[in-house]
Amino acid sequence: MQEKTYKELNDLENIRKLREVLKSLPAFLKTYFRSLETTKSTRTRLSYAYDLSIFFEFLRQNNPQFAKQEPASMKIPADILDGLTKIDIEEYMSFLQEYQNKDGKNRSNKDSGILRKMAALRSMYHYYYINEDIKNNAPAQIVIPKKHTKNIIRLDVDEVADMIDYVESGEKLTAAQRRTHEKTKLRDTAIVTLLLGTGIRVSECVGLDLSDVDFRNNRIRIIRKGGNEDIVYFGDEVEDALKAYINLDRNQIEPLEEHRQALFISLKKQRMSVRSVERMVKKYASQVTTVKKITPHKLRSTYGTNLYNETGDIYLVAEVLGHKDVNTTQKHYAASSEDRKRRAASIVRLREE
Repeated sequence: MQEKTYKELNDLENIRKLREVLKSLPAFLKTYFRSLETTKSTRTRLSYAYDLSIFFEFLRQNNPQFAKQEPASMKIPADILDGLTKIDIEEYMSFLQEYQNKDGKNRSNKDSGILRKMAALRSMYHYYYINEDIKNNAPAQIVIPKKHTKNIIRLDVDEVADMIDYVESGEKLTAAQRRTHEKTKLRDTAIVTLLLGTGIRVSECVGLDLSDVDFRNNRIRIIRKGGNEDIVYFGDEVEDALKAYINLDRNQIEPLEEHRQALFISLKKQRMSVRSVERMVKKYASQVTTVKKITPHKLRSTYGTNLYNETGDIYLVAEVLGHKDVNTTQKHYAASSEDRKRRAASIVRLREE
């Protein structure tokens, strides 16, 4: 039997979780989620299910019409969705403000959470509205606030060098961390160097198999968001780090049967997870900067910013990062960089010398 790929295993797990969440949602939503199977990834469908479960729980707790109703009893969308007005949706948005405030995250993350939950609600309403199951599309009457633009957080050139040095040396780590570091330094160096040297997403990184690495052409085959296959090229520093890990470390490991094709293996002999890479990056980045919160995505931003600064080619940056819309790249990487803003500080003279 052919071994399932990382994406296939992820999809199966997401579908399992989705089925569990659907048990707590109104029965009529099954048709809506079936309609998403050809257009949305399993991860997006699962996120929509989680977000809609918050909406229907809000209705049961706050709307007398739906108070204490069991999900399975809500069978006809018109009975529920047509009964809600613009004011009801505005009250739900107010509820989301309080709901998001509980997590203690920064303002931009709260806004993102609210916008995502409203997007799920609008999608569900739109489906039943265009299929003429309902006559009233209340969320469409709401003006959704724009998402706050976040400044790009990235490592400076000297911080990139420092981080790779820290990963290689284990300097400043605790005694317990150093014991682990001796077993993982080649792997960790390969991961950090790969993320900084190619700008791939952390999910694309952990999804790599040994067969996806092509040293003859210095390239890797990855699966992008949405399931599309892509080829990404890497330079000499990434090549050296990957070869050191594969030849001196990975080839000596005998992973568990279902993980034997994975490139990056944990100490438990399993494919590394997104969460484990996030923790690893946080551990090393904290030795470089305490001001910036560095995640694998910030390493991606570091690569994108450096590539744009070196080439000035926004289309190249979009292609390498796998952005479907160049406007996404333009918005993030063609804005004023910290370096340009620093230079601006010395351009304007307040007094003649």
